[in-house]
Amino acid sequence: MSENKTTYESLDGKIAPEALLKDTRGKLQMVDGHGIKQEADYDDPDKLYGMLIARIQKYHPSADVTQIEKAYNLAKKAHGDQKRKSGEPYIIHPLWVAIILADLEMDKETIIAALLHDVVEDTVMTDEEIKEEFGPEVALLVDGVTKLGQIAYDADKIEVQAENLRKMFLAMAKDIRVIIIKLADRLHNMRTLKYMKPEKQKEKARETMDIYAPIAQRLGISKLKIELEDLSLKYLEPEAYYDLVEKIAVRKSARDAYVHRLMNDVEACLKDAGIKATVMGRAKHFFSIYKKMVNQNKTLDQIYDLFAIRIIVDDVKDCYAALGVIHEKYKPIPGRFKDYIAMPKPNMYQSLHT
Repeated sequence: MSENKTTYESLDGKIAPEALLKDTRGKLQMVDGHGIKQEADYDDPDKLYGMLIARIQKYHPSADVTQIEKAYNLAKKAHGDQKRKSGEPYIIHPLWVAIILADLEMDKETIIAALLHDVVEDTVMTDEEIKEEFGPEVALLVDGVTKLGQIAYDADKIEVQAENLRKMFLAMAKDIRVIIIKLADRLHNMRTLKYMKPEKQKEKARETMDIYAPIAQRLGISKLKIELEDLSLKYLEPEAYYDLVEKIAVRKSARDAYVHRLMNDVEACLKDAGIKATVMGRAKHFFSIYKKMVNQNKTLDQIYDLFAIRIIVDDVKDCYAALGVIHEKYKPIPGRFKDYIAMPKPNMYQSLHT
């Protein structure tokens, strides 16, 4: 695919589903690491580091990046000539983990710990040296990530052990940032899973589906949860995954046009009704669609919600008023309405679904 004379290709030779997505303005997105590959960004650690700093300064313009630069240089030196299974320098991995966390707008200490998260386990650097160079907070985060990585997963006792592991993860982490770093670490490993042997791919994908995606969901980090699930599906059910990618790609242009038109119509109706609202549209992710097809024994043609429109308002009164506007304009489908305001979900999520 190309846009503005820049060529993108998938990491595994197939068209990446993310390459099929466009933002709400209709322009192609460059989604770093999601499977769209721009060769130079993966091969040059210094260029990746520049991308990291640019992201940090976007959400924290006044940030002092001196310690981050120090951590990068130290990690680069500590990992030395180590290579990943892909053949690229090992430092590429902690850099991507840090970039994922920067996209979540995490604090400076989390970014530093991400850059250093493998140095104790994989190099000669010690906990004490990290503490001396970067302080006890960063040392605690690095130590926590290292210990979480040592918990064994037994795929033969999936259900019992999966729940035990999730509880152990949450209990072990003295700081929730430890788990967030671990989620980012797993996400980048899943993005580059094609370099593993097939049996290892399935093992890691199952572990991710059973342990990491549910933790991301429990923490409310849907951005990570969605990608972890989609990447797991890719290796656990590759035929179903690529079948979905192909079928949804065929409908893409019509679906995009419909979503954008719908968003414009909804915004106009809410404005006429005097309701102040933010309207967003999105395509449902592949695992979500696949799970619905399997659970409800339906084909893709029978799935209603391949996309979703979200209306965000200031208060509960406006939420019900917005629902009235929507039902006045569009005929609701019987049995497809849920009131999570009157009856919140167990995690206190509140909204109206129709």
